[in-house]
Amino acid sequence: MSGHLRKVGWGAQGQRVGKMHHPSPQRTIMSQYNDSSYYSGGGGGGGYIAGGSPFSQGGSPGGRVRTDISHSLRPVKICQLNKATQAHVDAEFRLDDVELGNVSVVAQAVSIQPQATNCVYHLDDGTGRFEARHWVDQESETNVLNWGGLRESMYVRVNGALKGFHGKRYLNTVHVRPITDKHEIFFHEMEAITATLTVERGPPGGTGPKATASGSKDVTMTDASAYSAPSTSVAQDQYAHLPKLQQAIVRFMMEQPPSPEGTHVFAIARAVGDGNDAQKISAALDQLMDEGLVYTTSDDNHFTLAN
Repeated sequence: MSGHLRKVGWGAQGQRVGKMHHPSPQRTIMSQYNDSSYYSGGGGGGGYIAGGSPFSQGGSPGGRVRTDISHSLRPVKICQLNKATQAHVDAEFRLDDVELGNVSVVAQAVSIQPQATNCVYHLDDGTGRFEARHWVDQESETNVLNWGGLRESMYVRVNGALKGFHGKRYLNTVHVRPITDKHEIFFHEMEAITATLTVERGPPGGTGPKATASGSKDVTMTDASAYSAPSTSVAQDQYAHLPKLQQAIVRFMMEQPPSPEGTHVFAIARAVGDGNDAQKISAALDQLMDEGLVYTTSDDNHFTLAN
């Protein structure tokens, strides 16, 4: 196993101490296109689009604005980040007239600049340049430049949220890893196109998103797009290729009530800890993040499913 291995465990308060970062090949398989969704339930993909819409999980009575999108992970191009709008400095960014939550970008790391409190990545994906910042935990990230085996000029996948400060935009990064399969670069192109078309037009054969009174786009269950939460059977197929420990983690997280903070790592450890030590559980979580299936939320100890 390549990468940088660090001592991993949990403290008395259930805090995750240290991480194991390692690049792992990502199997990105595009499923067959059909009349009901852009991807079938069993397509592995990057874990970002799996058959439905977080904009809508129960119809749209009164055209109320959806908030589920803020908890989804949307694949985008850098030109879209530059295109996103903001009503005022404290407002959330919007793309295609829909609130933009967490995003995933695949681009070349033109430069990596370690600093005292953060590491700055200058990214270029051919549609524009953008800055991403990874805030450093001094206790666990002592060698920022080698974090996750990252080097300048390599392609990376960056997950994070679009932020603005004094008129300058950047990605507040929660996870960065190198691209080890060149097909993933092209798959991300298709994923970003699919996500945008789904938001703008709805699924193939559908009537497209409906405009609410406030001008926000809304999607009903009839128009369920490729973003909505998959059914249990679809979800099981989606995660069927995972090792048993990773499947157990995902199943436990799926059973938890929806929460913006996600699931605490201590709760995950208690649920799947039978015969699995802290290092194995931490490695499984890192692998799930590498696959794009889970991501951290408020801190490194809370996780949520990408779908």
